[in-house]
Amino acid sequence: MRRVALIAPAGALTIGLIFAAAAEAPAKKPVTIDDIVSPRGGPPLAPIWRPDGKAYVYQEHGKVMLFDAGKAKATEWFDMEALEKQTKNLANGQKPFNWQNRRVAVNSMEWFPNGQDLLVATRGGLFEVHADGKAQRRPSGVDGEEEDPKLSPDGKSVLYRHAFNLYVLSVASGAVVQLTHDGTETRMNGKLDWVYPEELDISTASWWSPDSKSVAYLQFDTSQEFIYPQADLLGERAVAEPERYPQAGTSNPEVKLGVVSARGGATKWMDIGRTAYTLVSRVNWLPDSRAIAVERFSRVQDKLDLLFADAASGKTRTVLHEESKTWVNYQTTIHFLEKRHAFLWTSEAGNGFRHLYLYGEDGKLIRQLTQGDWEVRQVAAVDEEHGFVYYTSNADDPLEEQLYRVSLEGGAPLRLTQEAGTHGIRAAGNGAYYLDTYSSLTNPPETTLHDASGKQVAVARAADRKQLDEFDILPAEIIRLAAADGTALYAKLIKPAGFETEKKYPVVVFVYGGPGVQAVRNSWQGLGWDQVLAHRGYVIWQLDNRGSFGRGHAFEAPIYHEMGKTELADQRTGIEKLIGMGFADGGRIGIFGWSYGGYMTLYSLLHAPEVFKAGIAGAPVTDWHNYDTIYTERYMGLPGENKEGYAKSSNVLAADHLKAKLMIVHNFEDDNVLFQNTMQFVNALETADKQFDFALFPQKSHGVTGALRKTMYERMTAFFDKNLKGGQ
Repeated sequence: MRRVALIAPAGALTIGLIFAAAAEAPAKKPVTIDDIVSPRGGPPLAPIWRPDGKAYVYQEHGKVMLFDAGKAKATEWFDMEALEKQTKNLANGQKPFNWQNRRVAVNSMEWFPNGQDLLVATRGGLFEVHADGKAQRRPSGVDGEEEDPKLSPDGKSVLYRHAFNLYVLSVASGAVVQLTHDGTETRMNGKLDWVYPEELDISTASWWSPDSKSVAYLQFDTSQEFIYPQADLLGERAVAEPERYPQAGTSNPEVKLGVVSARGGATKWMDIGRTAYTLVSRVNWLPDSRAIAVERFSRVQDKLDLLFADAASGKTRTVLHEESKTWVNYQTTIHFLEKRHAFLWTSEAGNGFRHLYLYGEDGKLIRQLTQGDWEVRQVAAVDEEHGFVYYTSNADDPLEEQLYRVSLEGGAPLRLTQEAGTHGIRAAGNGAYYLDTYSSLTNPPETTLHDASGKQVAVARAADRKQLDEFDILPAEIIRLAAADGTALYAKLIKPAGFETEKKYPVVVFVYGGPGVQAVRNSWQGLGWDQVLAHRGYVIWQLDNRGSFGRGHAFEAPIYHEMGKTELADQRTGIEKLIGMGFADGGRIGIFGWSYGGYMTLYSLLHAPEVFKAGIAGAPVTDWHNYDTIYTERYMGLPGENKEGYAKSSNVLAADHLKAKLMIVHNFEDDNVLFQNTMQFVNALETADKQFDFALFPQKSHGVTGALRKTMYERMTAFFDKNLKGGQ
């Protein structure tokens, strides 16, 4: 029933007009599967800031646009698609499938230091685009694509990779110098393997020195990595597509850090120890170009060292050391200041929450810049001239992300963003301006431009309110409750369309539950499968259990060495809370999750059969022996040292406990959660004479994409309708 709110007293005629207007307003449409799989909107705004921080470029509909912050105006600069057409014939034809990780970052555009010209990389060529829009191709002489190109800080050279080796191209003369000569498919110079970017968020493996005279790079020896036998079965003949994927307890790549002159010559290797037993998570040059900062973890990530390596001699010294009884989360921020011998560092070592610290290059703490029972999420910019650090945090609400500014000299932080919700910040390096993409549960994303004080300068991309105007998007409520130990938990509730308090509804629990992800947030959700199900009469419930992200290390740590147990305990507490509200049917509860959520779906069905009637596990981990080294060993330790924990956390070993209706969904060539997981679990189910539904897809990704998503959602919806609603 639609409610009409009267703001002020009104006569019968006024009330009648209001109801008449409401009756004439077009009804909003329920959300359907067709709606959620139809393409809507474009990619998020991805600015590349000019060196002075007063303008940025971005791509839109094949054009490169220049936005001048001072004028608050965007103009078309040049046609990217036209450049790509010039080099289309230079690109090689179809190549064997490359299992490159999605987190590898390649810059397609980069500013020259003059702030007037751009280096533009297309598939098959490099261009220098001038302020007038005219482009000059900069041929490198290689047969094929210049991979991961990087402009030197002085703008005179371009570093790139080709066939596992590194090269430097002179912008002025076109001369090319080959820096490395020993690259092979298993000895990769300046190229990441699959697992490092996936689990350490390292996005590149080569770095120019600030003086443009040297290049630091990582060399990955993957010859000892386990080879998983992926295969494409869609053609007339099967094609082998092996993926190097180190599974828990197997060999990691051997990683070396080298420095080579930009003019060529021998590589000087840094003394960072045997990285078959350690991990390298970050590499940063110091401002004087004489040394390199290296973050090195123990294999199981309970110890972290920040090393400074002398670029000339290769000798290292330990500047900082951290360790934990569980694990140390990898570091995302190490920022060296230009005007003083100091650097910014974030750490959870103080009170278990990630905070900002200022250290001298001698490793001595100068001061702690932030403190409290909340997290610093991201350092957005550093304004050395005025002495400020801009960062995002959940300081005022654990479900939000706001932008703050704090002085390098200490003092109370200043909050710059005000609207309740989630603010994604893309700032110029010096903080002169920033783009704020804001959304909340009730507001779709809008991107606005602000100056350093927080004042809004322009709307860079207005909120697209078509979804709100066209569809009946059912509201989400945030529910606060307590875990068994008193820890605060948060859940999201969506009541079904036409909700009636006295009626009992079937429930679908959406779950992720694993580390590194916070699912329940005050941010725009838009059109999703949860809305489809709510319009079909389901209550939707999603809870972030202990072990998930954003609430400090103590909130994460209960999953240490035994996954599943604590997560399920909190999920059960949440379901009890939901049933106590009076409208959820405790006999018709389903559960759905993907990836770690798929693992949790299976674990929940097997260990709480009295709670769940049906579940859909998407791309599930079924046994942690099958997942990758860096992620799994961080939380579970080495398999040989935690046999009991691996056994208790295994879904395969508990498959005979299945009583609920189950559907498994998986891509055959999933690069992340390998299909081996599903194959082992299916074998265990069949051996135990357990029946289940299965939806197999052929893609080479962790999620089902494109046109196949419609088939997937139709099958999953039909499964829940059959098993929670009796086929209604």
